[in-house]
Amino acid sequence: MAITETLELRRGAQRYMRTAMRTPLLEAEHERDLARRWRDEADEAALHELTTAYLRLVVAMAARFRHYGLPMSDLVQEGNVGLMQAAARFEPEREVRFSTYASWWIRSSIQDFVLRNWSIVRTGTTSAQKALFFNLRRLRARINDVGEASISAQNSAYVARMLGVPENDVRNMAARLSSSDRSLNAPLSDDGAGEWQDLLADENADPEGETARAHDSEARYNLVHDALRDLSERERIIISERKLEEETVTLEALGARLGISKERVRQIEGNALAKLKRALIDRVGDPVEAGYVS
Repeated sequence: MAITETLELRRGAQRYMRTAMRTPLLEAEHERDLARRWRDEADEAALHELTTAYLRLVVAMAARFRHYGLPMSDLVQEGNVGLMQAAARFEPEREVRFSTYASWWIRSSIQDFVLRNWSIVRTGTTSAQKALFFNLRRLRARINDVGEASISAQNSAYVARMLGVPENDVRNMAARLSSSDRSLNAPLSDDGAGEWQDLLADENADPEGETARAHDSEARYNLVHDALRDLSERERIIISERKLEEETVTLEALGARLGISKERVRQIEGNALAKLKRALIDRVGDPVEAGYVS
């Protein structure tokens, strides 16, 4: 990206923030009126006025997450998504100010964005793990435990107790938050020979393996399709619907379709499977070992 383009983006972000902070706040009754007009009449002008008045809330909330290393403009954009979600769900009849309600949605949207994009941390999705991720720095600062990657046993016990998580999780998170990403193009040695990505194993199948698998799959399909010819029409229907389709049809549904009881469908299915197995044995040997019938 050119320097002039980068500078223009920064100026645009600064103008946005200045505009957000200068927009006057709303009186409670006018706020409720705007919310009603948007909900009941889909009045876009009301929505614009309602959300514009609380852009400052988005900016203030986004500023709390700047230390995670993500662009402020991206954080603000995600906060705007949360603001729009709040406007769509707000119930003006409840005695709650829109700013109070919107704060939860804005914070949640920004937090989800941070968790998706802060690459060195792959926490779980539980509320306890999220609380640890977003509150560890604050709690360590409270007890004056900052600047070190490791955390003492006493302090990790304190954080674990405050957030209700295992102490080991606290120690692991402290180490992760203090580390940095390594570029895949970083050299392996001082002489620049080789890169870290050269050590990554390729988990994709090689062309020869893919060809072999495709050939085996086609062979299995042809053998089963040929063996099905040894079954009666009703047996083929039951086996196809019960064993060969992605969505299995119930015994009861098949019984209604064929005009028989579901118990009779079960009996026919068992007999047909035995007959199919014998047909496959005649062609390839043990079908279980060959992987054709489970």
